[in-house]
Amino acid sequence: MATPKVPEMTGSPGSSEEPELPPAAGLPDTPERSGAAGGSAAKRGARQRRVTITDVGTAAGVSAATVSRVLNGTARVDPELARRVHSAVAALGYRPNAAAQGLARGEAGAIGVLVPDLSNPYFPDVLKSVSAVARRHGRRVMVMESDEDAASEYELAEDLMRCCDGVLLCSPRMDRTALVDLALRGHPVVLVNRIVPGLSIPSVSADFYGGMTLVCGHLTQLGHRRVAYLSGPEASWANAERIRAFEAAAAFGIDVTVIPCGHTARHGYDAADAVRERGVSAVVAYNDLVAFGAMAALEESGLRIPDDLSVIGCDDISVDDLPSSRRLTTASMARDELGRQAAQRLESLMAADGDTEPRSLPMELRVRLTSAPPAVSPG
Repeated sequence: MATPKVPEMTGSPGSSEEPELPPAAGLPDTPERSGAAGGSAAKRGARQRRVTITDVGTAAGVSAATVSRVLNGTARVDPELARRVHSAVAALGYRPNAAAQGLARGEAGAIGVLVPDLSNPYFPDVLKSVSAVARRHGRRVMVMESDEDAASEYELAEDLMRCCDGVLLCSPRMDRTALVDLALRGHPVVLVNRIVPGLSIPSVSADFYGGMTLVCGHLTQLGHRRVAYLSGPEASWANAERIRAFEAAAAFGIDVTVIPCGHTARHGYDAADAVRERGVSAVVAYNDLVAFGAMAALEESGLRIPDDLSVIGCDDISVDDLPSSRRLTTASMARDELGRQAAQRLESLMAADGDTEPRSLPMELRVRLTSAPPAVSPG
């Protein structure tokens, strides 16, 4: 039996006078419609052959070009033809190619996210919310990691700009000059946990200064006066905000010694000796991972927490195989809200509907079992 010839299209691409194909006798058989008689062979065949845009056009009685225009929204199409296309899409379970749709609109259909360390549970929590927002807008998410290498961030950000409609830079370590250069590209970019005064890049950040101020107030109320801070990455803006809060803590009567450390549990473990040498009654860690490592080493040395030494973290990270994560006093923030607001702000920016004012999310102090009054009250 000869295959029916498809009529030549005579209308212009944007015309609503779209010639129709002969109405299809019915939608192609699927295992659901053919019932049990189709058997497992029919089901295997349905899984192996993906429904195409041509299948949708045949079922709707229109051309593949019309299907494309309906799904991409790139031209006006007769409402009745559009209705038939959408009905066929639903009946066949057709899934449009997101990349192809983006190209038709002149978009990549994706946003990029650059993070310094994917092994830190902080960032996957943020990424989950970013991904949820992206999905609602029909976008994919591309993630890159700099491995705490500030020198590589600029090149990685450029890579993301080339293949993504917008970019989120999470806790970027690159210097101001590099950020200024990226801003001049005119590409939608939002900073997460980084505020650069005078730079026209929107930002959404946790209030780390406010969070550490809460920590200092808590320690003061407990009676601590000599405190050590296990400092994070030198290029981290969030670390600088913490230190700024500790410098202001002199008003609370707290003397804070900054000890260079890092951002991992191993760094915290290795810094325990320096903590003991300082003779402090409390230690505040750059993040919870550092606190976990420091606690492990301090307790191995015979110190009791919090009886002999109070320990406070930051980020409120729960690690299932570390019981210490459930008893750590820490400065907490809603990471899911941080990711959601950052992604929404990027969507607004890509729609040319965003402002550049920095936004700050408050932190809370979670008082648990690792902070207590000092063993010996200060004289």
